[in-house]
Amino acid sequence: MNKKDYKRLVDRYIKKPNYMHNIKVAFISGGLLGSICEIMYKLLIYLTPLSKVEASSLITFLMILITSFFTSIGIFDKFITKYRSGLIIPTTGFAHSVSSSLVDSKKEGLITGLGSNMFILAGSVVLYSTIAAFFLVIVKVIILCLV
Repeated sequence: MNKKDYKRLVDRYIKKPNYMHNIKVAFISGGLLGSICEIMYKLLIYLTPLSKVEASSLITFLMILITSFFTSIGIFDKFITKYRSGLIIPTTGFAHSVSSSLVDSKKEGLITGLGSNMFILAGSVVLYSTIAAFFLVIVKVIILCLV
């Protein structure tokens, strides 16, 4: 069997991703996560004596803590499979990448396992978040110039 025949055979059995559905799911799940965080932030500001900086720091800490906990017990991977990049792009994606690297390498020891493998996945999260931010700023500048 040559490469063309093999590719046709593989293409016949592999399900094609529905990109528009994935975009909608990511948009809704990311928006829902952001809305939940914003509601928690407003409640902290109005119901506690915390400043805006302290409240936003606490919300970020809570999101990192919850994501790391769900990753360590194996639940967050199921969320990612269902809700796509809406959960990966924000701070939760960075926390998940670090936590999953730590969970995967915990049996290798503190130095060679945890210390050296901690940011293996986080590098790609930082890279693509920076690229996404760059393009969004370009879009914002274009929109502001047109208005």
